[in-house]
Amino acid sequence: MSQFLGFDLTSVVFLIIAVVLFWRLKDVLGTRTGNEADPFDPFSDHEKDKERKAPPADDVGDNVIALPDRAESEAETVEEKNRRIEKIAPAGSSLNAALSQLMAMDRSFDPDSFVAGARIAYEMIVTAYAEGDRKTLKQLLAADVFSGFTSALDERESKNLRVEFTFIGINKSSIVEAEVAGNEAQITVRFVSSITSCTKDDIGHVIEGDPNSVEEVTDIWTFSRDMSSRNPNWKLIGTESAQ
Repeated sequence: MSQFLGFDLTSVVFLIIAVVLFWRLKDVLGTRTGNEADPFDPFSDHEKDKERKAPPADDVGDNVIALPDRAESEAETVEEKNRRIEKIAPAGSSLNAALSQLMAMDRSFDPDSFVAGARIAYEMIVTAYAEGDRKTLKQLLAADVFSGFTSALDERESKNLRVEFTFIGINKSSIVEAEVAGNEAQITVRFVSSITSCTKDDIGHVIEGDPNSVEEVTDIWTFSRDMSSRNPNWKLIGTESAQ
C-alpha cells in the first residue's frame, strides 16, 4: 500500500511539473491556431483568392452553379493578349516586347492587375514611411531600399521630428518601362498622387511643408520579381522623384 501511494504521489508531482512547463512554454512561444493572417500582398489577385477559398457548390445550395476557372473556360488568344498589351504600349516598342515576354513566362501575369497592386503598394509604402512603420516597409521593399528608408527614419527620430501625413489618392498611374533579364523581371510605374504633408519638431512647430496645402507628387518606382520563384511577391527596388 505504501509503495502504491509513493508511486501515485510521484506521478502527481511529475504531472504538475509537466503542466507548469507546458504553460510557461506557451507563454513564451505562443500558440499558433492556424487562423493567423499572412502578410498582405498587394500584388496578389484577391478576387481569385476569394474564389479559391469559396465553399464547394454542394455546400451552398442546389440552385448555385459552380463556374469553371476562367483559365480553363476562356483561354485568351494571342491576338487578345496583344490587344491588351497595345493599350499600354504600342506594338514594336521595347515596353510591348517586355510585357509580352512577361506574360509568356507567367500566364497569370496581367499588366492591369499589376498596376492595381502597385497602386496599393504605393499607398502602403508612403503611409508606412510617414508613420515609421518598419514592419510594413520590410515586407514590400528590397533589402537595400529598406536599409535606406530605415536610415532616414532613424535620423528623423534622433532629431525628435514627426510627420503629419494624409494620403488623398492617386490621380494617375501607368507602366513606363519593363525589362526581363534572365528570370528577373523589373517593371517601372509612374505615380501622380495628391497628399498633404508637413514635418514638425518636438514642440509642434512646422519646420517643413504645409499641413493645409494639397500637394501633387510624381514618383517613378521600380518593382522586381524572380519569375522562376513560386513566391509571387514583387519588391520595390528603386525610387525616383520626377520633381
